[in-house]
Amino acid sequence: MSETKRRFRVLDVHHHVGSAFLALGGPIDDGSRGAASSASTPSAAAPSPADRELASRLEIMDAGGVDQAIVIPGHGYLRPRGLPDTMAENDLIARYRDRLPTRFPAAVGIVEPAYGDACFAELERCKRELGLAGISFHTRFQGVSLDSRFILAYVEKMAELGLVPVIHAMNETPEEALWKLAVLARSIPETPVLALDAFGSFEATRECSFIAEVAPNILFDTSLSYNFDFIEEFAKRFGAERVVFGTDLYSHPVGRRISHLLPQIEASSLSDAQKTAILSGNARRLFGVAD
Repeated sequence: MSETKRRFRVLDVHHHVGSAFLALGGPIDDGSRGAASSASTPSAAAPSPADRELASRLEIMDAGGVDQAIVIPGHGYLRPRGLPDTMAENDLIARYRDRLPTRFPAAVGIVEPAYGDACFAELERCKRELGLAGISFHTRFQGVSLDSRFILAYVEKMAELGLVPVIHAMNETPEEALWKLAVLARSIPETPVLALDAFGSFEATRECSFIAEVAPNILFDTSLSYNFDFIEEFAKRFGAERVVFGTDLYSHPVGRRISHLLPQIEASSLSDAQKTAILSGNARRLFGVAD
């Protein structure tokens, strides 16, 4: 996308660093496992897997007109040791952010509800030591339901700490049903909650309108939507401040596609102020990212 044609700066709220294959099936080692493992400057020697992954992500962002992205670990990571493996993922995503903060101004961590009370200390560490901006839940990969009592307890603690709850809500998966998203959001009504993947089907997109009324503190990202038409009507009805741009990009080789929604957003009938809010302003406010 030519810089002369650019009208809006774009902050993508939904970039996963890690292997989609580990979550969705496929090769055990697809070359992306070490994506976040290096915080060093790329060397003149043969590029490492981490260097190749970063170069691929930046190439996709530049070609697609995305200036910055919020990075999140992939939820399919292996965790045979339990909490130490989760802590290592949070360390890695913080290092990934720090490697190029001009492009990745904020990072989101993970805690596992199956660890129970042990994760409250990790929430504190994510906020105070790693400086993470939020915590992601993707319960179809975490062995619990989105209305788990531990998730509800975690998000209450996150609200106290100032960590954004980032909730994957794929309505076709019982563990992530949109009504459970509403239960979670209504438990912390004064705290903004970011829902990812909620527009993933026609029926789910229709249901989002009901959920938006039930829980006015939820913001919805655009990832997995096949077009922007329904989201445009959603933004007119509930306000553009309820929508943020997201693509659900994973690490190479799965992550190599440019989002088809950005040109549709720019060409929509929304005002420039509304487009600016969706493409960057809402996310900057949510995650505390400076312009």
